[in-house]
Amino acid sequence: MNADEFLDTSILLYAYAPGHPEKQTIAQELMQRGGGENLVVSTQVLAEFASALLHKTSPVMHAEAVAEMLDAVGWIRVVGTDTGTVRRAVEARAQYGVHFYDGMIIAAAERARCARIWSEDLNPGQTYFGVRVENPFQ
Repeated sequence: MNADEFLDTSILLYAYAPGHPEKQTIAQELMQRGGGENLVVSTQVLAEFASALLHKTSPVMHAEAVAEMLDAVGWIRVVGTDTGTVRRAVEARAQYGVHFYDGMIIAAAERARCARIWSEDLNPGQTYFGVRVENPFQ
């Protein structure tokens, strides 16, 4: 990886949560390529990751385990959310018809100047505001 690449929540979940061994291997390999130096997430992604681990995994994880997983991804660069990001998400909704929270992912990736978003939720191959989406599981 040469340019920065944005990881959607599902990539982190598959990399760290049990239950999908094939996807886990792919997600972990993706995170390890290039030493992970060029990976980016947003505060939204981290919040969704923690929430899913606390409430949606089977079995749900205890707070201590979730805190350890957040520490484990602490090396990934984080882009924050501000008014400009929210506004750009609204623009993504208007221009591309995406769900608002997907627009937040797009806006954060654009703000971080990422070349690519790794996601299984957005349209693979589509470019949003100059950021191309790829699905590593296809």
